[in-house]
Amino acid sequence: MPMHDWTRVPSGLFHDFHQTWSITIKVALNAGLLPKGYSALVEQRSGQIEADVLTIEQRGLARRGQEQTSKGALMLEPPRAPLVYRSTRQIYAGKANRIAVKHRLGRTVAVIEILSPGNKDSRAAVRDFVEKTVQLLRKGVHLLLIDLFPPTPRDPGGMHQLIWEEVGDGAFVFPEGKNRLVASYEAGNARMAYVYPLAVGDVLPGAALFLAEGVHIEAPLESSYAAAWAACPAVLQEAVETGILPNPDADEDE
Repeated sequence: MPMHDWTRVPSGLFHDFHQTWSITIKVALNAGLLPKGYSALVEQRSGQIEADVLTIEQRGLARRGQEQTSKGALMLEPPRAPLVYRSTRQIYAGKANRIAVKHRLGRTVAVIEILSPGNKDSRAAVRDFVEKTVQLLRKGVHLLLIDLFPPTPRDPGGMHQLIWEEVGDGAFVFPEGKNRLVASYEAGNARMAYVYPLAVGDVLPGAALFLAEGVHIEAPLESSYAAAWAACPAVLQEAVETGILPNPDADEDE
């Protein structure tokens, strides 16, 4: 399904889709895409109301050869992405400890973050998001970042650029005609970023979701996006597709 232009509707309407999409991804992962002993859970951070995240948690430490999935496959080869970045820089940017309440099933090994307009609506929000992301990578937590919104004056090169300035080497520039992206971050001795630049109308890629260093599965982004879109009310779908919000005071018979 082609990706929509969510800037056409208020952020509160994207929040509704965000919630549905997060749950749809969680259900798909727990239905056999994750190996035995791994669980996907939706958590809400303090702060922005939109800021629900998917966490991937591991119960016990299975050996790589024992990890199995009932659907899909564990992949040991590096992902194929249009842009690949590698860094061995030490991360010193964590300015404050972050307290995370973890589910009793186990430790967090990965996070799926779907950015919302609230993550970009102020310099403080952008700074908070970047610092949180750097701290995750610093602790060895892998990250899948989904950014369906174009850069703003607070992140003129996009959120990935700000993150990579803290953890990597070199600059990221959007290819011509692209201003959204999905980025897979592998947290290890050498941090890797696999970047998939996108534009409105593109189909979401089969991006890597790392579970351990050198081990990933393909996240079900396109199929879950299509399922979440199908669950949207028709009036919301029309507003996103046309950019015209319905008049709540209009007479339905007109």
